[in-house]
Amino acid sequence: MSVFAPPLTHQSERIQRFIRESRVRAEQPPEQLRRRNYAELFLGQYADLSFGERYARSLAGSLLCEPIYLLPDEQLIGMLYQVGPSVPLAPELVEGLAPFDVYKALNGQQAAEIEPYSRPGASFGHVGWRWERLLELGIEGLLCELGEYLTGACDDEARALYQGAIILWQAVLEWNDLHVHALEEAAAAANGAERRRLEYLAEVCRRVPRKPAETFHEALQSFYMQHLAVMFENPYGGNGPGRMDQLLWPYLERDLQAGYITWQGARELIDEVLIRFDERLYRSDGWVEAVTVGGSLADGTTTVNPLSYLIVSAIIELDQTHPSVYVRLSRSSPSDFVNLTTQYLLDGRNRAQVYSDEACLPAIESGGVTPEDAAEFMAGGCMEPSAQGRASDLNFSCTHNVAKTLELVLTGGIDLLTGKQFIQLDKTLTDYPTYEALQAAFAQELTREYALMTRGLDIASEEMARLRPCYLLSSLVDDCLERGREQQAGGARYHDYGFAPLGITSAADALYAIRRAVYEQGTVSAQALLDALYSNYRDQEPLRTLLTRVPNFGEDDAGADECARWVLKTVCDAAAATRTRFYGRLKPMVFNFVWTPGASAALGAAADGSHAGSIIGHGLTPRRLAMGRGVTVAMNSVFKLDCSTLCGVGTTMWDVDERWITPELMRSLMLTFFEGGGMVLQGNTTSVADLQRAAEYPEQYQHLIVRVGGFSARFVGLDKALQQEIIARYRHSG
Repeated sequence: MSVFAPPLTHQSERIQRFIRESRVRAEQPPEQLRRRNYAELFLGQYADLSFGERYARSLAGSLLCEPIYLLPDEQLIGMLYQVGPSVPLAPELVEGLAPFDVYKALNGQQAAEIEPYSRPGASFGHVGWRWERLLELGIEGLLCELGEYLTGACDDEARALYQGAIILWQAVLEWNDLHVHALEEAAAAANGAERRRLEYLAEVCRRVPRKPAETFHEALQSFYMQHLAVMFENPYGGNGPGRMDQLLWPYLERDLQAGYITWQGARELIDEVLIRFDERLYRSDGWVEAVTVGGSLADGTTTVNPLSYLIVSAIIELDQTHPSVYVRLSRSSPSDFVNLTTQYLLDGRNRAQVYSDEACLPAIESGGVTPEDAAEFMAGGCMEPSAQGRASDLNFSCTHNVAKTLELVLTGGIDLLTGKQFIQLDKTLTDYPTYEALQAAFAQELTREYALMTRGLDIASEEMARLRPCYLLSSLVDDCLERGREQQAGGARYHDYGFAPLGITSAADALYAIRRAVYEQGTVSAQALLDALYSNYRDQEPLRTLLTRVPNFGEDDAGADECARWVLKTVCDAAAATRTRFYGRLKPMVFNFVWTPGASAALGAAADGSHAGSIIGHGLTPRRLAMGRGVTVAMNSVFKLDCSTLCGVGTTMWDVDERWITPELMRSLMLTFFEGGGMVLQGNTTSVADLQRAAEYPEQYQHLIVRVGGFSARFVGLDKALQQEIIARYRHSG
C-alpha cells in the first residue's frame, strides 16, 4: 500500500439513513425567501443609506431571515437550499429594484455599443476563494483585519469594501449563533445519546467559524458554514469549494496523529458534507459546484494526500450529481491513486473528469499566471480553471461559435439559414485568391469579434462592480483587501474573462475541405461551393459526396490535423491580442456544456459536406464521423494540437463501449492520453441500449447519470435534443 493511501472505509448505517432522509427533503425544497427579503429591506428599512451599505445591510438582514434547520443524525450544521421555487415579488418591489438590476444594466450598455452577433452577455461565478483563511483566523480574526484596513482606508471605494465585508461577516456570526441557540434548545429537550450529540454540536458551533478551527470536525464545519454564506451572497453556478483535500488535510492529519479521530470517522464527515451539497442543489445538475483533488506543485512534486483518496472513494459510492469531484493527475501521482482514478472513471456513474497537470499548468501560465498560482488551479464549475481565490468572477463568461464565424467569413456575413446579414463583411469565398488569404480573413474576423467580446465583458464587469458588490467573496480573494477594491473593481489578482469557443474541430474540417477541393485540387470552384452551401446541398449529392471524402481531424491525416492545429492556435492568438479593463486575459476554455445541440443547429451547410445543423465535436474531440478508425487514431490527432497557449484549457469526450472497456484498458487509455499531451479526459461507459431505453421509459431510469460535457446529469432530466446528442456519440471499442 502507498504511504499516501488511507485504510479502507465504508458508508456507515448513519450515513445510509442520512442519504435516505436527505433525498426526501431534497425532493421538496422550501420556497426561496432571499430575493423577497432582500427587496423589502433594500427598498424599505435601508433605503436612505449609501448604496454599498444599503446593499450589505439588506443582504445581511435577508440572511438572518433564513430558516434554521436541525436535521436528524447530522454531525454538521447548517442548510441553505440553493435551488427551488422563489417567493414571487410584489409588483412594487419589482419596479423598485429595476434601476439596480445588474443584468438589465449590462445588457442595455452592451446593446448600445456592440453588434448583436458579437454581444457576449455575461455569466457570473465559476471561481473559488481563500476559505482556508477563515479556518486559520476565524471570522473574529478576519473582522480584526478588516477593521484595521477600514481605519487606514484612503478613499470611499475602499471604505465601502471594508465596511460591507464587516457588516456581512458580522451577520454570518449572528446567523451561526442562531444555530447554536437552536441546538441548545434542542439539547435541553433531549435525553441520553441524543442530548450528548446536540451538546457536542453546539460546542463545535460556538467555536467555529467564530474562532480558528483546531480539529478536523471544526475545520469541516467552518468550511461548510462559510460556503453557505458566500454562496448566499453569490448564488451562481460554477462557484465551488475547489481544493478541499489540500486545505483540510492538515487538520485531519493532526487529529489522526493525536488519536482524536479514526479514518472511519473522517469518512463519515466527508460523506455527510458531500450529501449536503447534493441536497442543496438537487435536480439542478447544471449548477456544478466542483471539488478538485490531487495535483502537483510548481516543481512537479505531487500534492496527493490521504484525504484525496478519501474524497474520491466517497463520491464513487454516492449516487448523486453534486458536488462534482474532479481529479488532477501528474507524473508524480502515486500509482494507487492513478488506480483509484481509473476506478472512478469506470465505476463513478459517468461523473469523473481528469486533468493532466503536465499539460494544464504550462498552458495556464501562458495566460500570465505565476507558476505558484497556476499550481493552485481548481475547476470553477464544469472545467473552468483559475488559481483558487485569486480570480474575479467573470472567469467563465460566454460562448462563441467558431464554426459559425467561419461560415460568415465564407458568405460575406450572411447567415446561411435565414439569408440575413449577421455582420458586415465585404468579401466572400470567391474573393480570396489563395487559401492563405482566406485564413488571414478568418483570423482577422476572430480578432475583431474577440475585441468586441472583451469590450462587452468590460461593460459587464463595470456594472457588476457598481450594482453587485461581492463583499464576502472579495474579502477572501487576493488582492482585494490590500488594494481596497472589490473583486470586479480591480481587486482580484487576475481579472480574466473566460469564454467557450465551440465548433473548433468542425471549422477545421470545413477549412481543410476548402483547401483541398477549391485551392489545391480545383475539383469545385469557390462560387459552386458557395451555391451548394446556400442550397444545403440540395441536388448536389455528387459534390457533397466528394467533399465528405476529404480526410477529417481525428483520422490521423497530417493535413487535416495541421488545419485543426492552426484553427486552435488562431483562436488562442486572437484571444491573446486583447486585454481586459484591468489588464487580464481573454481565456479560451474549450468545452461544450449543454450547448452542443444549439450551436450545431445554428450552423448552415459546411464545406466538408455536412448538412445544416450537423453536430459539432465536443471540445477538442474529433466529430463523431471522424472517429470510426478507433480511439488510438482519434487520440493521435488530438496529440498534434498545440495547447501550450490554451490558457483556459480544453476538454475532450471519450465515450467507450462498456463491453470492451476494462480497468487495465481504461488506465492505459488515460495514461496514453496524458503522455501524448492531452489536457482533460472525460466520457461515458453506459451502453447506447440503456440510454435508448431510458429515453423511452424515463420512469424506469430516474437514477441514470450521464456525462454531458463538463458536468454530469440525470439523463431523464435532460431535454430531448441533448439526450439524442448523447445517444448518438461514438462509442469506442478498440
